[in-house]
Amino acid sequence: MNSLPLFHRIAGQRVVVVGNGDAADAKRRLVERAGGIPCGEPEAHHARLAFIALDDDRQAAAVAIRLRTKGLLVNVTDRPAMCDFTVPSVLDRDPVLIAIGTGGASAGLAKHLRLRIEAILPPALGQLAAKLNAARDTIRQRFPAVADRRRAIDAALSEGGPLDPLRGDAAERVDSWLAASHSAVAARSVEIALTSDDPDDLTLRQARWLGVADVLLHDAAVSPDILARARADAVRKEIGAADLPAGDGGLTVVLRRR
Repeated sequence: MNSLPLFHRIAGQRVVVVGNGDAADAKRRLVERAGGIPCGEPEAHHARLAFIALDDDRQAAAVAIRLRTKGLLVNVTDRPAMCDFTVPSVLDRDPVLIAIGTGGASAGLAKHLRLRIEAILPPALGQLAAKLNAARDTIRQRFPAVADRRRAIDAALSEGGPLDPLRGDAAERVDSWLAASHSAVAARSVEIALTSDDPDDLTLRQARWLGVADVLLHDAAVSPDILARARADAVRKEIGAADLPAGDGGLTVVLRRR
């Protein structure tokens, strides 16, 4: 990754917007949409973020330097090299936000990717998130162990599961899912024999396995790019040819490079 994706909470906070015209107005609307308060450079001591929408390169660079010296993170419209952060194209299914960024390479590409994904996701996706949030205490009581809770939620939200996010009625099914009896997820393991170091060569099934694996066992020849596709909190261990997968439940994925 060439940047670290983050979501900033700015509700009730000042955000500096410098400039006039359509670009600056768009940034002010974006700040207000997220609950922030657009302000000018004189109020920078109250802010942590800044947007600069100026046509003149030298003027924009000078303002960016001044704001950085005051401790602000700066975005300069249409000048990725001057930016501390870039603004993604945002798909809003409040409280679900999907941000698509290209590191400033092409705002148009990010927009059209968002439009494609937007056509796939049901309008009620945000309602599912809100319902799961409201049921957090009930879910904890229903599945006291952290590992069991995660596996149950993974199974429910998986493709074809009772809470499949692409189902338009998923939010309405949360209560019945919680009321149903759930058998423990049996421990299982799968092995992926890799013929390439390119993660794009993974099949859809293999990519899904990596995305939900509880334990990841891999030999030393497996590419870091492949390992990066696995869950960040999966237990990882480098293994030798004689090692066998082991786990106390959930899914163990064994990666071997041919």
